Amino acid sequence: MRRLMASLLLGLTLVGGAAGSAFATEPVKTQIWLDGAQVRTILPPAATPGEGTDPFFMVPGTGGVAADGPGDRGYHGGHWAVYLVSWNVDQYPLTSHEAIMAAHEAGDIEVTRNAAADFLCPIQGH
Repeated sequence: MRRLMASLLLGLTLVGGAAGSAFATEPVKTQIWLDGAQVRTILPPAATPGEGTDPFFMVPGTGGVAADGPGDRGYHGGHWAVYLVSWNVDQYPLTSHEAIMAAHEAGDIEVTRNAAADFLCPIQGH
C-alpha cells in the first residue's frame, strides 16, 4: 500500500507540474523502471525545477521510467529531467528507455519536456 501511495504521489506531482508543493515532507521509498526491471528509489522532498540532467519519463499506464542508473555513464545521481509521455494508440507497457524511443519512432507516443517538474530521486540499486 505504501508503494502504491508513493507511486501515486510521484505520478501526480510530475504530471501536474507542481513539483515543489506536492512532495511529501518525509522521504518515501518507491520503485521506478530501469532497463525493463523495477528498481528501488527514495522520493525525498527535493523539487529542482529546470535543473534535471538524467532523462526520466512519466508513462501513463506504466509509471516512471529512468533512462540511466548507477554505473551508467550518463547517470548523475537521479537529478531527473522530466519528460511526459502521451499516447497516440492504446497503452502498452514501456519499461525501458529503448522501449520509449522505439514507441516514439513508431509514432505510438509523443514525448514532451516538462522542466518545471524536475526533481531529485536517487536510485537505490541497479
